[in-house]
Amino acid sequence: MEIYFSVILRKVLTPNDFTSLAEVEERLLAFERRYEESATPFEWKFTRKDLAKLMERLAERHQDPLLIAA
Repeated sequence: MEIYFSVILRKVLTPNDFTSLAEVEERLLAFERRYEESATPFEWKFTRKDLAKLMERLAERHQDPLLIAA
């Protein structure tokens, strides 16, 4: 969901030049219709192994206060 909302923020809500809430609704619904026609599933590249490595790095930082300040 975060990726979808990030796309909406970049492609629909920026720039924030709306004159009314109705215009916001219209633009969001138009994007939704267009996106449903062309959307494909996201290809996740972040694996469990990647997560384990990230968690290890975060644990190391938590144990070394000097790294947190850097």
